[in-house]
Parts: sequence; C-alpha cells; structure tokens
Amino acid sequence: MTERKILIVDDEADIREVAAMSLETVCGWNVLQAHSGAEGIRMAQADHPDAILLDVMMPDMDGPKTLQALRADAAIASIPVIFLTAKVQSSDRKRFADMGVSAVLSKPFDPLLLGDQIAEALNWPT
Repeated sequence: MTERKILIVDDEADIREVAAMSLETVCGWNVLQAHSGAEGIRMAQADHPDAILLDVMMPDMDGPKTLQALRADAAIASIPVIFLTAKVQSSDRKRFADMGVSAVLSKPFDPLLLGDQIAEALNWPT
C-alpha cells in the first residue's frame, strides 16, 4: 500500500491507539490522533491528511458538527472523511451519506481489516 497520512479523531484513547497501531503496522501509514473535533480541525488544517477517520459520538463537538466545520474551510474541505460509530442504522447511513462522508465503519472494527476498509471506501490501490 502507498504511504498515507490518516487523522483519527475520537474521544476514546483506546480506540485511537488500536486504530493507529493497526494502520501503522498493517499498512505502514502515518497516523495522527486528535481527542476532540476542535483538535481534529486544527490538525487537519496544519497537516492536511489524506483522510480523516471521525468518531460520530463525541462530547462538545460531535462528528457531524466537526464534518460541517471541516467542509466550511476551503483549504481542507476536500479531505475524505469516514465516520466511525458504534451505533449505525440504515437511516443513519443515508443521513451520513447525504452529509458527504465517504463511508461509515462500525465499532468495534477488526484492526487487521481497518486499512483495507479505508482503502476500499476511498478507492485507494492496495
């Protein structure tokens, strides 16, 4: 796989760590981590990742609000965003797709498959 820079935005440190370890080890990707939507926006502006893995349910600024803020900034509006959520129903998938997310991945995820799921969702060569 091509080396990519992925930003993981999740308020749960263990989720960030498992995802980061998986993507770094299995895919060889460079992984950045943010613990909140606001921090994720700042990091996206500073580092311009190839994609953002964004938790839907976070305190203060949830995933949809974070996505809205990302899309409002022309410099980072085109970065693909994949939602990560423990609670996903078909109505949510449609609503999220209408927001412009590239995919919705369920928690818990399989660390060995996470990179392939991201690459497939974004049509990246594996």
